[in-house]
Amino acid sequence: MSFWIINLLTAVLSFLISAISGFRIVPFLHELKFGQPIKTQDGPQWHAKKQGTPTMGGFMFILSTVISAIAGYWIYRARGGIDVTNPETFNSFYRLLACVGFSLLFGLIGFIDDFIKVKRKNNDGLTPIQKIILQVIFAVGFLFVLNRTGDKSTVINLGFWKSPELNIFYYIIMIPVIIYLTNAVNLTDGVDGLCGSVTFVAMLIFTVACSILGQSEVSYYTMALAGGCLGFLLWNLNPAKCFMGDTGSMFLGASVTAVGLILHNHLLMILVAMVYILEALSVVIQVSYFKYTKKKSPDHQGKRIFKMTPIHHHFEMSGFGEYDIVITFSLAGIIFGILGIITLLVFK
Repeated sequence: MSFWIINLLTAVLSFLISAISGFRIVPFLHELKFGQPIKTQDGPQWHAKKQGTPTMGGFMFILSTVISAIAGYWIYRARGGIDVTNPETFNSFYRLLACVGFSLLFGLIGFIDDFIKVKRKNNDGLTPIQKIILQVIFAVGFLFVLNRTGDKSTVINLGFWKSPELNIFYYIIMIPVIIYLTNAVNLTDGVDGLCGSVTFVAMLIFTVACSILGQSEVSYYTMALAGGCLGFLLWNLNPAKCFMGDTGSMFLGASVTAVGLILHNHLLMILVAMVYILEALSVVIQVSYFKYTKKKSPDHQGKRIFKMTPIHHHFEMSGFGEYDIVITFSLAGIIFGILGIITLLVFK
């Protein structure tokens, strides 16, 4: 059975599990009164009408991704696609498990954050320092597992330029990279269907990269997550019947980062994640410029570059509908992703 057939079966299975599970998960979240608290200062005023929409819907694609990725791997193994005499084969499987485990741990951070919010009926979950501490611990653990399963390279691969072996400094650099990217994906979840759509595109691009780099085991995860996101979008496109919550967005953020690091092509990872990166960068620019102008202004009134950040809210307040934003950002993800594949082929 070919690489693409197994991947297609994996994606279809994940799509079905995700889409069908919504018929039980959404009513269950309603029963628990796990509605999303909305702060209008964090988004346009008209988002207030979304108050109470069930959150933690990310469980749909989390469940489907884990089940389908493992199923895809075992189909691959059962069809003779594994060489049991090759230790690297088992290292690849362990890296797949590391990807699953890492994503689940970040999903757990998001779940705790969501749970505190719905219990308190406000948007105050875990404190920033609590999140950072947990993220650093899990990031260190993930990098340790990658090293122990054969990825000993400490080279930063930007295609046109490769660093020398950085040794311990590579891991010191990658920890903030992990934290930035995972939280950047979390920030992208602010418009119905946006984060799921952009991640669907990212996972398709990563699957093509897995094919080029011979990383079959990882591709079953990327296609499982792509199918799971697509199934979730049936419930999350505007008007959303449920939100993924931090439970889902932190899981997605960890997944994007984990796959990028496992493929060990940092330029590809940057380009595939460019939409998320720009979302988070818009917040950094906005806050920095506001604080600078407030300090320098005689009346201590800060100025803003964007109407609102993350930047999808700027588009929203400029007259873009939620579907327009989803389509625009997804197309941007496709363009950056294709550039990533081109660089992968050119600098392979």
